[in-house]
Amino acid sequence: MATALKNLSDYDASSVPSGAGKRIAVLVAEWNAEITHALAQGAIRTLHKHEVAETDVELHHVPGTFELTLGAHWLGRRNDIDAVICIGCVIQGDTRHFDFICDSVTQGLTELNIRHGKPFVFGVLTTHTQEQAQERAGGKHGNKGDEAAVTALKMLGLREDIESTNRAGKQLGYGM
Repeated sequence: MATALKNLSDYDASSVPSGAGKRIAVLVAEWNAEITHALAQGAIRTLHKHEVAETDVELHHVPGTFELTLGAHWLGRRNDIDAVICIGCVIQGDTRHFDFICDSVTQGLTELNIRHGKPFVFGVLTTHTQEQAQERAGGKHGNKGDEAAVTALKMLGLREDIESTNRAGKQLGYGM
């Protein structure tokens, strides 16, 4: 969460595993395009910084944040995609539409993580105002796209650590 104490773009680069050889999809909602495109640029720039090859980043678009779940599901069915970064922006309005969209996408992406066994990263801004969104899309609070890319790489690194530990445990007779 971006606060006065935390900038979304500040992280310890040495704690982020290399993305070399990883194939990552960035799925971007077209609604609030000024914001979501800035978030996507941040994510892609951060992936490249951590050795994900330009040819290993796929960029796709869906009409709005609600559609992220289905688009991510389609990408998640592909064996050549290691992680999906879902980028969106929902700004509070005068109706409960905000709540329905945020709840649906949060639950949908949570289910996709479990169903597919790969990271589906929640790179969705849920703000009260356009100004708050701009502050988190490269403004004074950094770029949530950076945070989403770091999350994807850290989750892929965690999976590799767990799998290698499991293999080592089985070799030593500890695994079942």
